[in-house]
Amino acid sequence: MNLKSLFTILWCLPALVIYADEKSPAKFGKINPADFEPKAYTIDSNAHAVILADIGTTEVIGSTKGWFSLEFKRYKRVRILSKNGYDAANDQVYIYKSGNTEEDLQSLKAVTYNLENGKVVETKLDTKSAVFTDHIDKRRSIKKFTLPNIKEGCIIEIQYTIVSDFLFNLQPWSFQGEYPCLWSEYNVSIPEFFYYLPLSQGFQDFHIRTNEDRNTTFTITDNGGAGASERMSLKANITDYRYVMKNIGAMKTESYTSTINNHLSRIEFQLKEYRYPLTPRSIMGNWKQTTKSLLEDEDFGIALNKDNGWLNDIMVEATKNATSDLSKAQSIYNYVRDHMTCSNHNRIWLEKPLKNMVKVRNGNEAEINLLLTAMLRKAGLTADPVMLSTRSHGYTYPLYPILNRYNYVISKLNLGNKEYLLDASEPRLGFGKLTYECYNGAAIVINEDATPIELLSDSLKESSMSFVAISSDEKGNLSGNMKYNAGYSESYRLRNQVKEKGQEQVFSEIKKSFVSDVELSETVIDSIDKYDLPLTINYNFKFNNDKEDILYINPMFSEAWKENPFKSGERSYPIEMPYAMDESYFLRFEIPAGYVVDELPKQVKMKLNEEGDGAFEYLLVQSEGFISLRSRIQLKRAYFSPEEHDILREFFNLIVKKHSEQIVFKKKS
Repeated sequence: MNLKSLFTILWCLPALVIYADEKSPAKFGKINPADFEPKAYTIDSNAHAVILADIGTTEVIGSTKGWFSLEFKRYKRVRILSKNGYDAANDQVYIYKSGNTEEDLQSLKAVTYNLENGKVVETKLDTKSAVFTDHIDKRRSIKKFTLPNIKEGCIIEIQYTIVSDFLFNLQPWSFQGEYPCLWSEYNVSIPEFFYYLPLSQGFQDFHIRTNEDRNTTFTITDNGGAGASERMSLKANITDYRYVMKNIGAMKTESYTSTINNHLSRIEFQLKEYRYPLTPRSIMGNWKQTTKSLLEDEDFGIALNKDNGWLNDIMVEATKNATSDLSKAQSIYNYVRDHMTCSNHNRIWLEKPLKNMVKVRNGNEAEINLLLTAMLRKAGLTADPVMLSTRSHGYTYPLYPILNRYNYVISKLNLGNKEYLLDASEPRLGFGKLTYECYNGAAIVINEDATPIELLSDSLKESSMSFVAISSDEKGNLSGNMKYNAGYSESYRLRNQVKEKGQEQVFSEIKKSFVSDVELSETVIDSIDKYDLPLTINYNFKFNNDKEDILYINPMFSEAWKENPFKSGERSYPIEMPYAMDESYFLRFEIPAGYVVDELPKQVKMKLNEEGDGAFEYLLVQSEGFISLRSRIQLKRAYFSPEEHDILREFFNLIVKKHSEQIVFKKKS
């Protein structure tokens, strides 16, 4: 170690001690008139609400059931500054359950404080009548409540305790959210006989991060049975962890963000193993152990290994006219997709037996795709379920089998040397296609080998082409034809739009996207019901412009990029586009009769970077009474680091600028 490094460490030590002694700035019920004085806060003068303090504590305690429990306490104080911040008064508490055992929400207190005539007036939440429970699935529910008497400038406080017998469910902590926060603190006390794996994310630095050891005695009571209760004491070392962040800005969602939850400053703890003086054993296990357990679970994979004789009649109908393994698989996929409706989302467990689901013809994604897997196997094909996390749900930790990081189940089919990933829960999705939501990194095949697979957005390419031809009659009237070959993701979006709102809505939006006033005719969408194929849109259009002495025509028409998706000056987290792209536009424009070209946009060819990860070209040529234009935008990957944000912003600045430029025609003199 050199002297400079040693000096830096010694210099930092006093500061760490000072920070470690720094206390949280709020205590429940201690509200003074002076707390209402700030009209804005320097952390964000435009904020609609500010979290003044958010403090959590988790401890392992001895239970009355002969084991241990987790006790989580939370306290939060928020200042609501405007009506746009009223949502901060809506709170919810997640409760985990298994069988007849459920986490216990205790000691809930919630109070609204308003300053009236110089006095602090409090309004308490009626916790008996104003707390509502929403059941998510067999394992999760939410307690929801809204604080009363919310006004601009008020302060709210919330405090509660959750006692949990599920030692694996140690509460995570997010230091960052949609509102700025002056003080966020999480304290976790872990005894030496439990090993929790800490997992953290985010870009904020800790104001305080300490750990201290101490000794304590746990008292465990077993009240079960008919006789007297048994009592046991256990002395053990405990490590107290303290994490504090201070003056944290609100996390704002920017364009091309899978979910902001991926980038919030956050910490969580996963129970990995028991240690001495308990009987040492692994709790988290590995993926092979986890997938084996899933395949034997009644709420997941056990139905895949049954004979499923009740499927016999369905299989006859689903595979009729199939002449090969591939056509058999396609027929089964189409049958499940077209006969089952997805009624619940973000599920990885069965909520009812597959046989019952078939009777009612609806289920969650896991149920539908497990049925698909069972039917493929029934047909003698090799298929396995795949568990993944969608983009909007967040990243997984692929090294560890942390199931709450997963929210989606699809099916993987092996035919010869080819693999097909199938999702029958989406009603207009083609065979072997997934929505871009599924391309979120690591996924796991639920089989004996726990086969990992990667679903990367970089591997998904969206290619589209537009062809425009415009002609002029002898009077200078302009009319044209557009043929648009959509990429598959755009085709899927358009199919859903047509189903929901009709084709008229699609062409109404196209008409609005033209800068000039036009009439559309002979509108056609090809392959609307051929879900395996991309769509083609055809239409004719006629300009209604008066023939002025000078005509200004944007040659990109409805296909121009009108806004730069990268508007902010800086970005602290990655750019996560849904797919790589290759977007081409071709125009052949007959110069209007009676006019000459006065101005043409200049041509441009540029690369995104030296590696050629993207390119833009805008090539315009005038020849023999026609103008030809080719515009092409390529991005060869979808994921970019925060450091590449400025390059992308300038890249799209140029695209938007060029796409806004016009051809100027002047009447012949």
